[in-house]
Amino acid sequence: MKTYLFDFDGTLVDSMPYFIAGVLKELDKKNCKYGKDIIKTITPLGVVGTAEYFIQNFDLNMTVEELIEAFKVNIATAYFYEISTKKNVIEALTELKERGASINILTAGPHVTLDACLKRLGIFDWFDNVWSCDDFSTTKANPELYKAVAKCLGVGVQEVLFFDDNLDAATTAKRAGMKVCGVFDESSADYVSQMKAICDFYIYDFSELSKIE
Repeated sequence: MKTYLFDFDGTLVDSMPYFIAGVLKELDKKNCKYGKDIIKTITPLGVVGTAEYFIQNFDLNMTVEELIEAFKVNIATAYFYEISTKKNVIEALTELKERGASINILTAGPHVTLDACLKRLGIFDWFDNVWSCDDFSTTKANPELYKAVAKCLGVGVQEVLFFDDNLDAATTAKRAGMKVCGVFDESSADYVSQMKAICDFYIYDFSELSKIE
């Protein structure tokens, strides 16, 4: 493979606990009741999709715009100052760059936190493209998103290897025609067997990336 597309949260960086806590904080403020599956539900939706989902399913007297601003406030500090890359990510990305591969990001998170985190980590300029789902006005639950990204990359959708820790996103990308590599994250630990059944590859650590052909 020569074209790689990476999710950000839970894939390249250890951010899912911060992201999840930040968005669920708004439900907790209202004493809303939710099940453990809510994490699986909201992670592929992006900030806008999560806000819409919360408003549709919980008693929140807020607009989508107000809820998104609240999310950003809740998570901003972690992205600006705390979140780090996952183990062996820097080494794996360095190897791909040295091989002349195209490396790109597609994430549900907004640019305001995404870009700041990448720049603090010193790897923003390593990527050929850094995309938020907001750039395409849709979510990872839409198969057309992955086809649109491949078109932007100038390759066939089947020529892209997509990395994600989320079962729904991996399933949708696979349905769109991409090759998919599942990535282990504690937030999706309950879905490892399902991820392995869906994905072309599965890694627990980025040191395994060199084994993927």
